[in-house]
Amino acid sequence: MPNWNLIGSLIFPNVGGWVGAATTMVGQVSNQKNNSWYETIKKPTWTPPNWVFGPAWTALYTGMGYASYMVYEDCGGFNEKAVLPLALYGGQLVLNWMWTPIFFGMHKIGWAFIHILTLDIAAAACAVSFFKVNSNTAYFMTPYLCWLAFATCLNHSIWELNKDDPKTE
Repeated sequence: MPNWNLIGSLIFPNVGGWVGAATTMVGQVSNQKNNSWYETIKKPTWTPPNWVFGPAWTALYTGMGYASYMVYEDCGGFNEKAVLPLALYGGQLVLNWMWTPIFFGMHKIGWAFIHILTLDIAAAACAVSFFKVNSNTAYFMTPYLCWLAFATCLNHSIWELNKDDPKTE
């Protein structure tokens, strides 16, 4: 018999990533010349190639999903003990999903930077609350926190490089 709670925990966080990717593929990041908006803005030399983001986020979403499953199981399901860590998880996940439309859809690099700083705090709070339930969740949340730190630095650098360009703010 399949463990639907585990399967759902692994798939659910990826849904927002898939929706975000789909919205970028249907033209929200393109300009009138059919060029990708992201390709036209200035980026630091240490920006990863575009193909890295899909696999990285899939692994990170799946890892944090598994961490949420560990918390769910260790707390005995959705109960009083699970409320805070799983609410923090849901909150940071929604913040994560909202970043893509702000950055890519609205081209608001500065607002996206402020948003990702908020996400960093929420994700750290979630990771700490998960750790208090099960210390092994750190194996899944730490890569996510590290990637968020990298993404925050990248967002800030892109903002600094483009903040005088009217098409980005």
